[in-house]
Amino acid sequence: MEYKNKMNLKFLSLGENESFARLAVASFCSNVGFDVEELSDIKTAVSEGVTNAIVHGYDGNTGEIEIECCIFENYVQIKIIDYGKGIDNIEKALTPFFTTKPDKERSGMGFTVMEGFMDKMEVFSQINKGTTVVLTKNIKRR
Repeated sequence: MEYKNKMNLKFLSLGENESFARLAVASFCSNVGFDVEELSDIKTAVSEGVTNAIVHGYDGNTGEIEIECCIFENYVQIKIIDYGKGIDNIEKALTPFFTTKPDKERSGMGFTVMEGFMDKMEVFSQINKGTTVVLTKNIKRR
């Protein structure tokens, strides 16, 4: 399916870039008819995805995070991509409350939050190559 509009964003995996990323994506998505609550859902999911990439993907090191946002006829697709260490067991990582950083007070709810605020979530990962989280939000015609 062909997209109607597309945006790519690339930035360093620094904590201060998380708010920039969520606001940029929400701003890009604001023209398709999402209401305030739906835009808030998108911001929350993007925030979680970027935070996961920073904390887990790069594990304290600095790397690049890329966001690709495509608007299709009936939905928006947001890909959050890191080129970090990858996830060795995606199924386990998707389990609520599972965290690899309990000492850092991580709740293990990042993927659960993303999935809860979006209509669909997929996770693809390769060890030492990185992780891509694909988030989909349906556009409801009002």
